[in-house]
Amino acid sequence: MSALNTPYGPIDKTFIMQLRQIKLLACDVDGVFSDGRIYMGQDGEELKAFHTRDGYGIKALQKIGVQVAVITGRTSNMVEKRMSALGVQHIYQGCEDKQPTLRALQKKLSIAMSETAAIGDDMPDMGMFHVSHCNICVQDGHPVLAAHAHYKTITEGGFGAVRELCDLILLAHGQLDTIHGASI
Repeated sequence: MSALNTPYGPIDKTFIMQLRQIKLLACDVDGVFSDGRIYMGQDGEELKAFHTRDGYGIKALQKIGVQVAVITGRTSNMVEKRMSALGVQHIYQGCEDKQPTLRALQKKLSIAMSETAAIGDDMPDMGMFHVSHCNICVQDGHPVLAAHAHYKTITEGGFGAVRELCDLILLAHGQLDTIHGASI
């Protein structure tokens, strides 16, 4: 295996070459953008935390023309607000089966499977893996999903795993050190 030194340690050069082709990143939310826990208030209010580093990574990808989609099984106003604030245009909530949603988006955007990456943490994300060329599981993801991933982040979900993947895509595109801006 030939490896490239990255800020996240040595990464297989073949994987980095695959990331160079990426035009669409499809992301789960719970367990990927968040740590997977849902905090419930006394009156049923739901809360979850999002990491600003992940937000910066998403904005940086969009600056180089990579489309970002969120495909999640749950429905939450928090997700809509957070992703809209990041400029994510493709937000799909309440998706029990994520495969047809991602396939339809690829068709709509004229983006091939070979140009698609997906990041997830658990079995509901397997559908995205079936129509994605680069499959990524967060560090603390379910072991069965991890077994189907081309890369497992060194960072846990909700603590910068999305940023790690974004940085690797930016690196593959030769843009890691060129993107600057505010995180939100």
